Amino acid sequence: MTNLSQPPRSRILPHSKIKPEEISRRKHQRSEIGNRCRAIFERIRPQLIENHYNWFIAVDADSENYFLDQKLEGLLRTVRSQYPRTDASITIFRLNSTGACGKI
Repeated sequence: MTNLSQPPRSRILPHSKIKPEEISRRKHQRSEIGNRCRAIFERIRPQLIENHYNWFIAVDADSENYFLDQKLEGLLRTVRSQYPRTDASITIFRLNSTGACGKI
C-alpha cells in the first residue's frame, strides 16, 4: 500500500551535465566501433568457431587484434592488462552462430 501523503523522493544522483549533442556523438562513435569490430569478427569467426565454440572474444577495431577466453572474467582481465587506457576500441562477442553473448 502506498502512502500518498509523503512527498515524492528526490533524485539520488544529480542530473547529467552532458549535453544531448555529446550523448548523441558518443552513441554514434560506439556504433561505428561496434560495426568495425563486427566486420572483423565475421571474418575470423569461421576459423575459430570449431575449436573455441561459445568462447568469448574481444576484438580491437583499430589493430584488428583479438583475445579469446572461455570465461568473460578471464577475457576482461586480459583486455585490461593489454589495454590500460579506458578509451580502447574493443567489442566483446561470443563465438557461436550469432556472436551474441548477452547484454554486457
